Amino acid sequence: MAERSEAVQEQVVRDALAAYAVKPESATAEDVPLGYKRTEVGVIPEDWVVLRLGDRATFKKGFGLSKADLSESGSHQCIHYGQLYTLYGEVINEVVSRTDRSIRNATVSREKDVLMPTSDVTPRGLATASCLAQGNVYLGGDILVIRPDANELVGEYLAYAVKVFRHRIMRLVSGTTVYHLYPRDMAQFRFPVPNVGEQHAIATALSDADALIESLDRLIAKKRAIKQAAMQQLLTGQTRLPGFTGEWETKRLGNVASFHKGSGLSKADLLVDGSSPCIHYGELFTQYGERITSVNSRTDRKAACFKSIENDVLMPTSDVTPSGLATASCIANSNVILGGDILIIRPTGSEIDGTFLAYKIRMDHRQIMQLVSGTTVFHIYGRDMAEFTYKAPAIEEQQAIVSVLSDMDTEIESLERRRVKARQIKQGMMQQLLTGRVRLVAPGPTVGGDSVAVEQESAE
Repeated sequence: MAERSEAVQEQVVRDALAAYAVKPESATAEDVPLGYKRTEVGVIPEDWVVLRLGDRATFKKGFGLSKADLSESGSHQCIHYGQLYTLYGEVINEVVSRTDRSIRNATVSREKDVLMPTSDVTPRGLATASCLAQGNVYLGGDILVIRPDANELVGEYLAYAVKVFRHRIMRLVSGTTVYHLYPRDMAQFRFPVPNVGEQHAIATALSDADALIESLDRLIAKKRAIKQAAMQQLLTGQTRLPGFTGEWETKRLGNVASFHKGSGLSKADLLVDGSSPCIHYGELFTQYGERITSVNSRTDRKAACFKSIENDVLMPTSDVTPSGLATASCIANSNVILGGDILIIRPTGSEIDGTFLAYKIRMDHRQIMQLVSGTTVFHIYGRDMAEFTYKAPAIEEQQAIVSVLSDMDTEIESLERRRVKARQIKQGMMQQLLTGRVRLVAPGPTVGGDSVAVEQESAE
């Protein structure tokens, strides 16, 4: 059933593309099919042009507005430049921040302005653009405001084009330690453009893909909130599952488990086709949740290896933030090689379900913080975790609770896979639509007619 749902969701995005299609065409870098031409930006339809952005847009800069000026209930809607990296995609339909600050000479948006950050520590980060759907929004400093000629250039299309042709944006960036993108730079940005009708059709198709992704984002956030509430109720005994009435006992971890350390295993030891499954400590932060049923990495390392036993609980022993150490995963597989900087908690009897313990460790963030040591780099050792205390029911109830929470995790993981697929489909759509390889409308008049020069030299 889950596989069928994923297929349906994938088809929804494909249908969003097909709904506009007239006659798909294909153009490769090697061949120039009938109806296409070779230009400095690649092979594009004959009725498209290569547009220099400065010929069809004006540029402004944002002004003022620090993070301290942001509030949830201010009188003015506003956007801080850092939010272009973290909160917004190619289209901004809803502004999340407000401010009470009255900014003299403030830069105020107009509908369909395209916003880009002007400074970042990596040049790639500057190839980010968002079309703002509404006017009268305060725009902070370090925001480049691009105001397209609405009669010939659609703001949403431009924002998507920046992402597809980000390699061309990166050529315009200047700087070494901190990189910058100025109006004079973006004025030189050249990209392929169809007529306004086709621009709108492309933007609409990609907006449909965005809508699916956003709906999955909201659903995943809702399911995570439900899981968090269930953890709080079930792992503390506030809510009991049917059939369980026994008392919960307070356990000191050092009395019911032994502690071990992983050995070696650098990132260089990880191999795609290695002979043995393995876990690098950094993967506990990024790849695994409370229960590990499938191991992602492999290695050929043989010497001085420490191997897992089913029901072991794994924790990273060092991190640059203390909060990162409140991370625990129960491994369901034996004979997995465990790398250095992994603390292995091994229950000594049959009364501890490792996954239940991993949930408890992750939930009791405050107690873990009290056990951590260090200043610049923070550590947690076996002797520290030996003092960790928690309440637990009989093993049967632990396993029942784990089953409920694991079912929730499985549902969330399924939604996350669907979201990954939706993003991949959207990325493919962008690449096809913004190069003209797939057409959504019949060929029509070019942007600006003969007034826009089309360069047709061979691609570099």
